[in-house]
Amino acid sequence: MIAGRGPSSPDLLTPGEYKRLARHLREIQRQPADLVSPDANDLLRACQPVIDEGRLQRLLGRGFLLSQVIERWQARAIWVISRADPEYPKRLKVRLREDAPAVLYGCGDISLLESGGLAVVGSRNVDDSLIDYTMAVGRLAARARRTLVSGGAKGIDQAAMRGALEAGGNVSGVLADSLEKTTMNREHRNLLIDGQLTLISPYDPNAGFNVGNAMQRNKLIYALADASLVVSSDLNKGGTWAGAVEQLDKLKFVPVYVRSTGEQSTGLDALHKKGALPWPSPQDVDSFEAVFDVAAPTNEPSPQSGLSLFSGEESPAVAATSPKVPETPQAVEVPAKPEPAPASVKIDDPVELDAARVPSVAPTHRAETEKAGPEVRAASTPADTLFAAVREVALLLLKTPMKDADVAAALDISNAQAKAWLQRMVDEGVLEKQKKPAGYIVKQERLFE
Repeated sequence: MIAGRGPSSPDLLTPGEYKRLARHLREIQRQPADLVSPDANDLLRACQPVIDEGRLQRLLGRGFLLSQVIERWQARAIWVISRADPEYPKRLKVRLREDAPAVLYGCGDISLLESGGLAVVGSRNVDDSLIDYTMAVGRLAARARRTLVSGGAKGIDQAAMRGALEAGGNVSGVLADSLEKTTMNREHRNLLIDGQLTLISPYDPNAGFNVGNAMQRNKLIYALADASLVVSSDLNKGGTWAGAVEQLDKLKFVPVYVRSTGEQSTGLDALHKKGALPWPSPQDVDSFEAVFDVAAPTNEPSPQSGLSLFSGEESPAVAATSPKVPETPQAVEVPAKPEPAPASVKIDDPVELDAARVPSVAPTHRAETEKAGPEVRAASTPADTLFAAVREVALLLLKTPMKDADVAAALDISNAQAKAWLQRMVDEGVLEKQKKPAGYIVKQERLFE
């Protein structure tokens, strides 16, 4: 209903229309897949208040044409996944919820999208000094084995990606246009095949540049990262400014840093006044790692924040950067109403990719289920009961190191709440915080009890 856009398909749903349709189906306890079931006629009529029944029927009748389009994409090693697929990036599901793109197109190893890392964004038209600066940041990210996340646009985005790739690092690129053309570029072929580069887009692989699309995809860049750096930005205009302001004022997924050395920028100064942090200009891996230890500013969590973990709904876990982390363990029951707790991206010289050699959608990691170690002490208040349940989950979840931001995403809570709970478990001797690999982990003596 939203894929295979072209001149012969004017009826395709916009992302907003699909979002309204999916919400309506959820409200009547159905899902989009039910629209192609044998008894779909009644359901199509039930969707009339949201999307015209005739329009839905025409879209659902495009099966053969759509299969031809998908076959063309697969021949170019481009995969297509929907929000209902288990391989869909959990970071996007957890952080964006119903605003996560209904369909993602991509090329490369999809598991790279769960590795977090540093998002680097900035203006298209910058001088050579900022290009050199940004490439150095990309190289340092590679040395620290942190994935570099950016948007693939010329200027800062491409400089960051190129710096990381040339240093042997991993890069996730979120493109606003021309995915098919970019994946066929000769310079990207081996990087995609080797799993060093993954390119995705929420838009048709043949879509051209569109300012609205470029601005809308910014939230995906931040959602896939653990921290972000704005190297340059105009003041009160442009996609970089809009994306950073949205992150600081509304989304608050990750800490936002702004460049703090070199030529002054009114845009960066304004972002700093809005709450962005000065980039500490790390020169080595240890100081670079420290930028990920800062929690993003968050709104006060609501009483319902994070309760999907305990309500029987499936709340997807976010994989830690390194090493791989199992999915969120089985839900634990608690009282129903607990109190809230205190690349050079040159678009030329196209070549055909060997679809058989390019990493495709990675299988979902399976978590081993084991008994939790220590007993949870009796809880006297709803808050204590909630924390006792969280402690049990942590003992299963943190058998391998995870950062506080990843724990927050896995439990669907704010970063501040995750840090508070993790520190409390460190104080109790349940967890320990290690440096290499960085993260929280069950204290070693408990692993053998």
